[in-house]
Amino acid sequence: MARRNSRYSPEFREAAAKEVIERSRGVAEVARELGVVEQTLANWVKKYRQTHVADEPELTIPERARLKELERRVRELELENEFLGKSAAFFAKRYR
Repeated sequence: MARRNSRYSPEFREAAAKEVIERSRGVAEVARELGVVEQTLANWVKKYRQTHVADEPELTIPERARLKELERRVRELELENEFLGKSAAFFAKRYR
């Protein structure tokens, strides 16, 4: 029978999850550093995010507008990129 999460203290788990979230570090990197299994740390991060959702401030109206504008711009750039890729393939085939 498996042991019940008794190896690491709740404080250690929270500190490890904060390291990933607040410092924008990769789960694999932090897990290696702490000697923890990567999936275990990912589970801690997921649980931390679920319990601390209310801690994150909501976006203001200007931030929402900026986000919407950036999402629109990303869509435009993706379409342009797709078009350029297709046209490059067309001309490469045509001039062979």
